[in-house]
Amino acid sequence: MNMIGNSELSVFPLCLGTNIFGWTADQRQAFEVLDAFTGGGGDFLDTADSYSAWIPGHSGGESETIIGAWMASRGTRDDVVLATKVGGLPGRKGLSGPNIRMACEDSLRRLGTDHIDLYWAHYDDPETPIGETLEAFDTLIREGKVRYIGASNFGPERLAESLQISRREGLASYIALQQHYNLVERELYEGPLAKVVADNGLSSIPYYGLARGFLTGKYRTGSVVESARAAGAAPYLESERALAVLEALDEIAEARDVEVAAIALAWLAAQPTVAAPIASARSVEQVSALLDSAELTLSEAELVLLNAASA
Repeated sequence: MNMIGNSELSVFPLCLGTNIFGWTADQRQAFEVLDAFTGGGGDFLDTADSYSAWIPGHSGGESETIIGAWMASRGTRDDVVLATKVGGLPGRKGLSGPNIRMACEDSLRRLGTDHIDLYWAHYDDPETPIGETLEAFDTLIREGKVRYIGASNFGPERLAESLQISRREGLASYIALQQHYNLVERELYEGPLAKVVADNGLSSIPYYGLARGFLTGKYRTGSVVESARAAGAAPYLESERALAVLEALDEIAEARDVEVAAIALAWLAAQPTVAAPIASARSVEQVSALLDSAELTLSEAELVLLNAASA
């Protein structure tokens, strides 16, 4: 188990992303995935009020509703660390105080719980004073509706400023950053952003850990994959560096007798500041490959090979 930042949140070293619940995974499939993940020792779930508002006929909150129904049917609320987000729902975007408070109540209702363990600011909101945002989060924590807060999709300057204001004003402070980070897209995090996280004792909970599915190994040159997410992975097939990474992953996965995805996530988990990579699954078989990553510790030679391929 890994600690998130300087908090008391102890989590399984892999976070189950649930953005596909209500999208490519219906409630039956989602329940199977959640059962398999928690049955294998997983306890960290990540969702958002905006999942899956991009689907015609959906209004957002579908993923939260499915998770809430699963927790109610299984009696598992106290067994999971539950994270959701505010600020990205169409028609309810931004981090104003009133929006945060209303969105939190809506998420609690959909999730069927009285508290959120980790509440993410989904996107930075330059139009709202940082102090207003932090005061709203601070109030929710004092009311017991939220335990901790995190920042998602923040740049280094705004994240550092937010942390400084929290310290100066005595307000709740972000304990973690959720950001785009994987073996084929390292430059988005490594550098100034990672330094702010490390210098302030935060943890990284990276999303797109499998590069929109490319790092599962199922997308290959000349292959056709029937998936709603295939278009997102296709551009990597045009990158020599991405293909070199896949070749290195293949080599290690074969030697370890595990899926390529497990190696890619194990590399992420080995990076400084990372507490738990986020990955999603829509079948029990996919969950098994994800869980394998939590049992893996890559050797120095394997890390060197992957770092060189992804440089």
